Amino acid sequence: MEKLTEKTLVEKGIQLYKDGEFKKSKKVFSELIEINPKSVDGFFYLANIFHIQGEVGKAIKAFSKVLEIDPSHTDASISLSVLYNDIGKYEQGKKIFEMANERIKVNKANSTIEDNHINKKFSFKHYELADLYMTYNRYDEALFEFNKAFNLDPENLDARIKMAKVYAKKGFIGKAFDELKRLKNEQPHYIPAKIALGVLYYGNGRVVEAQNEWEKVLSQDPNNKEAGMYLNLSQTATETTL
Repeated sequence: MEKLTEKTLVEKGIQLYKDGEFKKSKKVFSELIEINPKSVDGFFYLANIFHIQGEVGKAIKAFSKVLEIDPSHTDASISLSVLYNDIGKYEQGKKIFEMANERIKVNKANSTIEDNHINKKFSFKHYELADLYMTYNRYDEALFEFNKAFNLDPENLDARIKMAKVYAKKGFIGKAFDELKRLKNEQPHYIPAKIALGVLYYGNGRVVEAQNEWEKVLSQDPNNKEAGMYLNLSQTATETTL
């Protein structure tokens, strides 16, 4: 009966969590932990609820408890790593992230099953790290991390735009153009690629081509403020020069 009760509580708590009923879900998972003080599900979902409600300290304790019970819990590792980074404890965050990353490599070697949910979390982490490298002008590391982010999550198209920006920062303008043109051709409805390509054209003195890209965006999305702003600025600058 006790096992059945635990199973029922887990199912009920998860459903409430998915429905956004966090207060009720928290109550259910707290009850679950009273029944089983080593419930991984109980602590994991409580940690997520604490995180959502901005109780970072409690979230860290709960995620840490999950890893104490199950050191191989990758989701808890990544979430804890992100939390440590958020509060500036970068070394602790990096250590936990690297340990989780190693586990993923081992699991991939032993299994053909791809966990897209985990990959997306790792992609976000690599993307975040790449942005940090960009801040300190460490372009080679940034490029490496953006590339990892995209390989882990091919839907993370913004990582490719950032890669093009890194190429431009490094002076590899041709590579930057190639990356954005390729992205634009592969994803013709992805507006940020056209906007970024326009900015690159404009930055390299190719005003007409830049304006052409922004006009394409506005024909696709007439209310796009970013494309409208760039187009107006370029026209004003051209008129001023003339």
